[in-house]
Amino acid sequence: MEQKTIFEQLGGTYSQQGDYLLPNLKLPEQPEYNIGVWGQRRRRYLKQHRPILYTNLLTSCKLSKHLAEIEEECTERMDSLVKVMAKQEGVTETLKVADQMAWVRRMNNIRNRADEIVMNEIVYV
Repeated sequence: MEQKTIFEQLGGTYSQQGDYLLPNLKLPEQPEYNIGVWGQRRRRYLKQHRPILYTNLLTSCKLSKHLAEIEEECTERMDSLVKVMAKQEGVTETLKVADQMAWVRRMNNIRNRADEIVMNEIVYV
């Protein structure tokens, strides 16, 4: 008679993968979170530069929530930075009507700088 492992005694099962028996593990159900570009950037950063934190968040089922919070924080920070910088630099609706291409160039410049600030303040921390 074959002796069961503690894992099997607790109701766990194994599946054959080549020459190995691997435990059939399943994470608990998690709510759906809206993870956009900022969350994806944060996930990539954690995976490449903070693997222990990434693994801890993943295995504790907190990664999706963390990425959703980062997404929200970055979006809010980006919006506020763009508004403040545009106001400081005089990029207004009047300029948009008068010289649309100048407005687009200046807004792109502002958005790029705000993107860098958000990445360094929130994503790469």
